[in-house]
Amino acid sequence: MLSVLIVNWNSREELLNCLDSLRQFPPTQEHEVIVVDNQSTDGSAESVASLFPEVQLVRADSNLGYASGNNLAFSKATGDYLLTLNPDTVIRAGSLDRAIQELEAHPEAGALGARLVGMDGETQASVRGFPTVLGIIGNISRFDTLFPRSLWGAYRMPTFDYAVSQWAPQPMGTFLLFRRKALESVGPVTAPFDLGFPIFFNEVDLLKRLAQAGWKCWYAADVVVDHVGAVSTRQVRKAMIWESHLSLTRYLRKHEPSWLLPVTGALIWLGAFIRARGFSHGFRP
Repeated sequence: MLSVLIVNWNSREELLNCLDSLRQFPPTQEHEVIVVDNQSTDGSAESVASLFPEVQLVRADSNLGYASGNNLAFSKATGDYLLTLNPDTVIRAGSLDRAIQELEAHPEAGALGARLVGMDGETQASVRGFPTVLGIIGNISRFDTLFPRSLWGAYRMPTFDYAVSQWAPQPMGTFLLFRRKALESVGPVTAPFDLGFPIFFNEVDLLKRLAQAGWKCWYAADVVVDHVGAVSTRQVRKAMIWESHLSLTRYLRKHEPSWLLPVTGALIWLGAFIRARGFSHGFRP
């Protein structure tokens, strides 16, 4: 049984395209699709209810954010395989079956990521290493481009070959297929995401906890998913820039404590201020 879990906020057209692709190219095994709508104002929920009655629609009372919205979806899911899927994706024929086959072929894998292809037809850089202080400094200083195979390049992983299926620390949460058994080893399956990461780095934190419990993550190059990207977050760009940087510092405090952390945190905050052209508190549910 496969549970497809989608959290949506004001991405109506993309969501409908995603659901249409799931209807056209479903897996051969039994499956369910659960959509949590975070109180969209663009008619998303109404359209899903009207056009896709087979979908289990959950209407949140407010914009819960990505982590809390996913936890709500997980609490409704019954599958042995649980797929977190962004609404701005389109599934291709056979992709879901192939993803499940790949996960079954690698019993030590607790999760699986796919190759994401943008609207320009190019494969997106969607796999990173777990954030470390040196890796973040390497990215900020651009040492990762000069020394891509060193600790400076361990976060962005500029030499990762997306044409080859392989073990990967943390593919983007856009498409992540989880094994229920793996999730059970790190906490309740009904709430796998840490709400300290409401929008960003929640899947990174979850994959890190799975890795600490002995589960690997497999990147399947032949599981291809079309991905628009940042449809919801660009609607509130300034707040999301800050939220991504704040969540990164939270992640480092939780998993990578270091005497360099205050300096790294200051650089991260400076980067957020420059990119956002001012200050924001980030996401507020």
